[in-house]
Amino acid sequence: MESALTSKQLLAKLQEEHYAGAMQAKKEGKLVAWATSICPQELLETLDIDVVYPENHAAAIGARKDASQFIANAEGKGYSADICSYARVNIGYTDIQFSEAENIPMPDLIFCCSNICNTAVKWYENLAKLLHIPLVMFDMPFNHTFDIPEHSIRYMRGQIEHAIAQLVEITGKKFDYDKFGEVMKVSSDAALWWRRATDLGRNHPSPLNGFDMFNYMAMIVCARGKESTRDLFKLWHDEMAEKVRLGIGPWKEGEEKYRIMWDGIACWPHLSVTYKTLKKYGINMVTSTYPESWTIVYEKNDLDGMARAYSANYANRNLDYGTGNVIKLVRDFDLDGIVYHSNRSCKLMDFRQYEVQRRIEDATGVPSVVFDGDQTDPRVFSQAQYETRIQALVEMMEKNKIKKQRGDLK
Repeated sequence: MESALTSKQLLAKLQEEHYAGAMQAKKEGKLVAWATSICPQELLETLDIDVVYPENHAAAIGARKDASQFIANAEGKGYSADICSYARVNIGYTDIQFSEAENIPMPDLIFCCSNICNTAVKWYENLAKLLHIPLVMFDMPFNHTFDIPEHSIRYMRGQIEHAIAQLVEITGKKFDYDKFGEVMKVSSDAALWWRRATDLGRNHPSPLNGFDMFNYMAMIVCARGKESTRDLFKLWHDEMAEKVRLGIGPWKEGEEKYRIMWDGIACWPHLSVTYKTLKKYGINMVTSTYPESWTIVYEKNDLDGMARAYSANYANRNLDYGTGNVIKLVRDFDLDGIVYHSNRSCKLMDFRQYEVQRRIEDATGVPSVVFDGDQTDPRVFSQAQYETRIQALVEMMEKNKIKKQRGDLK
């Protein structure tokens, strides 16, 4: 009798099946879509369209140190080094179509939602024109008000309904609304278990090594509508809940001395050094803004709720909302500090990061540092700068701990 898989083993199995399944679908003549990360994948899942995510693929290529050739290819075509490196990797891959790290099939349609950033709009439009394939676009207004306005929800719902009609025309299939309801339920359940798992980082010590979150996140990106993903996050949650019960921290060796939040996308080409440097100083990343970003939850068969959920993505919210969210994380997770990744690829986050940092420190007194990097382009990151910033953060966090012990700081 085979022993049950751990969540880490199941994660690896599901990731392998995801990419292999998409390649097989393409060989069998089935439709394959390329989609942005936080998009209404429920529509594609309902119509049995295999979907892969260029952002997720670019991250895998970056983590396995194979991004440079694709970036060079895109920049050689005239794409600026200032645009998103996920886009440059994907555009280069569209030309080269092979990576030692991971391969994806070429798409039959493009599926884009602008709630993550406006770069994605032009990137995916270019792909559709280059490949002469259909583009399904969701135009998502940025939430300048604190709450999501009702007119935005109505606007997004109308686009979901229009996209269903587009996909029916592309596939020649009837849209099964009963199946759609079931996919909606599975997707929401998966998101809830993702959030329940990541919320366990609130415990002392945290059972969560935050860099594991970056790895598990792959499945909430690329297979949120599948029961296997829901089961993965429930298993991960249960494993960490047991660690909490036993008082086990994030590492087999070493104590969790400091608890931090990581703001921004990981430096995928330098994942190992960024993690090991933190661990060396006893720093554990216990949370980030990612848990909320992927908590896309709504009631089954509720199109208005679904429209609201996709409008509510963290990257699509204004500065006041973003600041309030981080203040809540500081308090809920009992943070000692924050590391801000000034990611040259992510202009939306970069442009407001220093103002967020200022507001958070004023409101909470929690120290923070900013380091320069990029999500996929390996040229921007400096290991020496990163370690110097982390050393400075340790000094500030230690001073705060001494003040707390003396009662000078609440």
